[in-house]
Amino acid sequence: MENESGFKHIPVLLNEVLNGLNIKEDGIYVDGTLGGAGHSLCICEKLTRGKLIGIDQDADAIKAASDKLQRYGDKCVIVKSNYENIFTVLSSLGIEKVDGILLDLGVSSYQLDTPERGFSYKMDAPLDMRMDREGAVTASDIINGYPEKELFRIIRDYGEDRFAKNIAKHIVAERSKKKIESTFELNEIIRAAIPAKFRENGHPSKRTFQAVRIELNRELEVLSNSLDTMIDLLNPSGRLCVITFHSLEDRIVKTAFNKAENPCICPPEFPVCVCGRKSKGKHLTKKAIIPSLEELESNTRSKSSKLRILEKYGL
Repeated sequence: MENESGFKHIPVLLNEVLNGLNIKEDGIYVDGTLGGAGHSLCICEKLTRGKLIGIDQDADAIKAASDKLQRYGDKCVIVKSNYENIFTVLSSLGIEKVDGILLDLGVSSYQLDTPERGFSYKMDAPLDMRMDREGAVTASDIINGYPEKELFRIIRDYGEDRFAKNIAKHIVAERSKKKIESTFELNEIIRAAIPAKFRENGHPSKRTFQAVRIELNRELEVLSNSLDTMIDLLNPSGRLCVITFHSLEDRIVKTAFNKAENPCICPPEFPVCVCGRKSKGKHLTKKAIIPSLEELESNTRSKSSKLRILEKYGL
């Protein structure tokens, strides 16, 4: 699959997702992060009397996905929204329960491959990084407006960068001279903040860009607030599949899935459960599914991806 610029869009962990969703031909499925519709295309191919609901907050992704999925007619419904609004989206469509939900987190290929979106540290562009371009705040507002203490916090917590303090200090020093306007300007500032011997371990800007993007788009907050709702929206034996790309996301998903399976809060010394909390489903992937060597060779963007699956208990 390629976009207009010739970039390939290969769905990450595609076969694993399709198997994980355990698709029924008459089922109702939700792709909460529609993106380039790579996964959704393959889900639709397996449906006869079923339906796919595609959700994305990015208008560009909605347009691209709509073009790809139009052949499926009313079998596919596409909605511009954030997946955190999944309950409202489904209610507006008269849908109470679904048979499967997919989240493919992080930045889509469309966003990465479009320079003016400002997601990639490999292309010079304005500091934007908005997944929803109707949002008022951009990455530039964070880089040029956050106090040094807050910049340090997000780079440390969301980027997990050991040089967070120095990077934040350098950003504040440089913006006092002039506004930091582009990705390449930010690259040079980050590079100068990291000792030379540590710059060889991946691109020096990767962690800071990740941190700013997560903060701007509220990615971890949205994920944390949505998982329980999604589990409740599943039919018996329905499945929730989540692909993550860094440890912060994976930790949130793993914790939520384990809690859904074992919600009891009784002290361990109690002989029987008295809290009354009932298990909602089974965490099928105690050890997360990772890409095969073949996929890693053919699709470099699958690197660091992990898939976790929860199955809702039947009646």
